[in-house]
Amino acid sequence: MEIRKAHSPDSPTIATFQSLMALETEGKRLNEATVTQGVRAKILDTESGYYMVAVNNSKIVGCILVQYEWSDWRNARVLWLHSAYVLKEFRGQGIFRKFYAAALETARESGACGIRLYVEKDNHSAQKLYSDLGMTETHYKIFEANLDHTKV
Repeated sequence: MEIRKAHSPDSPTIATFQSLMALETEGKRLNEATVTQGVRAKILDTESGYYMVAVNNSKIVGCILVQYEWSDWRNARVLWLHSAYVLKEFRGQGIFRKFYAAALETARESGACGIRLYVEKDNHSAQKLYSDLGMTETHYKIFEANLDHTKV
């Protein structure tokens, strides 16, 4: 299993994974063209983050988005992990752990002050995994004003 940064030709697969994840986790159907354009835009915008993919025998079997946030309190970056998806038949094989290890290495090398992610409040198996990796629950809650025209 190879973990590497995503490239433009990976965009359609990553977009498919994002659509599968939205359907699986929230019962939402995403607009394929919008998701594909969004993935391509992120791959080209390396200043604010990057995708990683897990490749098994030349086939992409998972992806994750690493997004940068600036912390003025710490004068350093915080890495946010988003959009993690692994094909069902490859789950339970430690792929997320490999993504996390690669992000942790990037964080340490770049002088980032931490890694964060958000998780569905009822996704107890994911919460256990994050805890097992040494992550801790914060005291923050997330609020949003959804201004996206696709109303996802």
